[in-house]
Formats: sequence, C-alpha cells, structure tokens
Amino acid sequence: MEKLWIFGLAAALIIGGIISLFASPEPDGLERVAINLFGGEEQMEEKTTQLFNSQMPDYVIPGIENETLAASLAGVIGVLIIFTIVIVTGKILKGKQTQGAE
Repeated sequence: MEKLWIFGLAAALIIGGIISLFASPEPDGLERVAINLFGGEEQMEEKTTQLFNSQMPDYVIPGIENETLAASLAGVIGVLIIFTIVIVTGKILKGKQTQGAE
C-alpha cells in the first residue's frame, strides 16, 4: 500500500511540476465569460473586486524571475499541500473510526 502512495505522489508531482506547463494560457471558461460580459480583460479588472489575495497569483510564485520555474514550483507546492491535507484528514477520520468501534 505504501508503494501505491509513493507512486501516486510521484505521478502527481510530475503532472503538477512538468506536464501542467503545457496547459493552455488562454482563460478558462469562467474567466472567458467574465471577460465577455465586461467587454474585455481591462474592463473586467476595473469592474470586479478581488476578494482574496493569492499567495501564488496566476499559478506562479512571485519573486522568481524564470516564469517556467515559478509555475513549475507552484504546481509542486500545490500538490504537496493537497497531499498533506489528504493524509492528515485520512488519519483523523481513521482515528475516529477506530474510536467508534471500541
């Protein structure tokens, strides 16, 4: 079972760090609708309010000059954060399950 976790994490890191760099730079569906609704990207930015400040805006790490490296690191960090959340949540739920069986 541990080998499966390691394989899954390695596959996710490859996808998040390398393959994601080949994703389309075009806006996704929701962003495209907003741009069309407001008449352009500049008008959308003027008329909308940002609710949260992102630590990695546009999926890159600020301060790293090489944009490819910044995007790749953002993918790897995102994978590691989600992996950690899944592991911790699983351990908490497993602990509650064993306590309930007693």
